[in-house]
Amino acid sequence: MRATPVRTRADFRDFCEFPARLHPRDKYVPLPAPVIAGHRRTATLYVVRDHRGRVVGRTSTHRDAAFGAGQLFGHTEFTDDDAVFTALMDVVSRAAGGRSLFGPVALLPNQTGGVITSGFGRRGFVDSAWNPAYYPAMYERHGFTRRFEADTWAVEVAGSADAYKFDDSRLAAERLVIRHGSRRGLRHQLPILRKMLNASFAQLGYYTEISAEQLAEQTDGLAYLLDEGLLVWLEKAGRPVAFIVAMPDVSEFLMSTGGRLGPIEQLRLLATRSRYRRDAVLVVKGVVPGEQGQGYMTLLSREVHRHLEANGYRTLRSTFVERDNAASTASYRRAGGRALHGYTFYQRGAA
Repeated sequence: MRATPVRTRADFRDFCEFPARLHPRDKYVPLPAPVIAGHRRTATLYVVRDHRGRVVGRTSTHRDAAFGAGQLFGHTEFTDDDAVFTALMDVVSRAAGGRSLFGPVALLPNQTGGVITSGFGRRGFVDSAWNPAYYPAMYERHGFTRRFEADTWAVEVAGSADAYKFDDSRLAAERLVIRHGSRRGLRHQLPILRKMLNASFAQLGYYTEISAEQLAEQTDGLAYLLDEGLLVWLEKAGRPVAFIVAMPDVSEFLMSTGGRLGPIEQLRLLATRSRYRRDAVLVVKGVVPGEQGQGYMTLLSREVHRHLEANGYRTLRSTFVERDNAASTASYRRAGGRALHGYTFYQRGAA
């Protein structure tokens, strides 16, 4: 077996449709095809086919100077067959030219990617991975080691706001103001969020600075899905210091379309978006250096959880949190949260 580049429309269609054919439709959440098409501008896509011509594996290769000199790979899905996995990693290794391999990422760890290492019976969700149990075993059998081990989390909404205690007398004393996102103003609010995001995460090993272009691409289409009470930030004396970005969980819609998100699917989603206000996904949160440890994330968490409860949401899921991030882990545990999936990235070769 060998991996061959995606060249034709049929190849690209097969690449996009393969995971939905491989995985249970009620567990795996496909990355929307338009997102993969955008990644194709940067990455080279490959498929492995069996003797009948059916896709049995896929991957992509790319590099990013911001993440270092290693070879990145992503969009990596495969049947439970060592020969298939070997063919995928052979093409990644050839692209690496002796560099270390790191992935799966699409296109960076702070965007999408990763492998779950536990919780296989629980469904995935937007901006997070789902895979069967043989995935981590396959990587590790082929010489990969875990990097940035983490967990995804879930918090039941009912009563959760009570877990976040904040002395409201501090609001006036410290000149604190909570701001909310808006559909009309999102384009102008993104630079505020980007500045806080890059400052808050700069110390994390997996994080690479997000450019204005990357953030615009990642949030393309977010405005029409936005629940304005789930995008909040805190200003202290007029200076943004903390933020939370969450969104309604549209995972079940993407499951139903197999990742298709063309004009017709977008209209369907817009027309039925009220159905997807039962669960939410916390995409990212942070506090800028110098303001951490002041309880500001507690204040914003209370704001978000009050909104969730008032608007009938049931569950808040969180994208992966590294296990050594004690503050974020404690925040979820405080509200009765539970870890959903173990999570990791993989590396082979020198760090």
